[in-house]
Amino acid sequence: MTKLEQYYSKFHEEHRLQTRHGQVEFRTTMRCIEQASRIVQAQKTDDSDDAAGKSAGKIKIADIGAGTGRYSTALCHKGYDVTAVELVRHNLEILRGKHEDIKTWQGDARNMPFLEDDSFDITLMFGPLYHLHGDSEKLLALGEARRITRPGGIILNAYVMNDYSVISYCFKAHKWAEVAAKGGLSADFHTITSDDDLYDYVRLDDIDRLNAAAGLERVKIVSADGAADYMRRELNEMSDDEFEAFCQFQLAICERPEIVGAGSHCVDMVRVRK
Repeated sequence: MTKLEQYYSKFHEEHRLQTRHGQVEFRTTMRCIEQASRIVQAQKTDDSDDAAGKSAGKIKIADIGAGTGRYSTALCHKGYDVTAVELVRHNLEILRGKHEDIKTWQGDARNMPFLEDDSFDITLMFGPLYHLHGDSEKLLALGEARRITRPGGIILNAYVMNDYSVISYCFKAHKWAEVAAKGGLSADFHTITSDDDLYDYVRLDDIDRLNAAAGLERVKIVSADGAADYMRRELNEMSDDEFEAFCQFQLAICERPEIVGAGSHCVDMVRVRK
């Protein structure tokens, strides 16, 4: 198995999204998907009105890097037509074992010939861009997402953020000397990763550069978890009411530009130009 397969064969991603800090990320991200759904539903309704009143039909969603299906399953239950693509067989077997009405493929986000051009209204990439190193590899995945998404459709891309990783790993976990010794930080503290590293971290200007190169137009960008990953212990100590208030706080501030680059993940909602 590859290092990535070994990691996800042991790491319980579904459990992470059910922890309190994971619930914050999940709820914020699901709201982004629902916002994207309203955008494409309005487009489909307009298009169907122009086509002699034909029904707009179900919204088709591709979940690329679906993991064990936390998002795919939730979206299937909401009535979406979901296709899931996952690289790691262990994850895919868990997803398939749920026996949901989800079409599944094992595949790499950079090359998905089994999916047709312009065949999805919304495409999700909530994992692949974490692990692809450098612009060229990320652009392969963004290009495939653009290819399978219809013109006017929406792609939601998740990234892991540079500065959170530096704060949490280099300084909070006291790994700065180790990372610096191997040349893992630039002079301005941007992480420098190699193919041996599991994750590749970005800043907002990196995402902007990728969008320009991929020909994608931003609708909005949000912090998927805000302060949640900084305060996992505090979240676990909260009463249910206090935790719900924190979730509402996160939803209220997640689009604020001073928050977006500071969390551990962001979700970039982009449109495929018509």
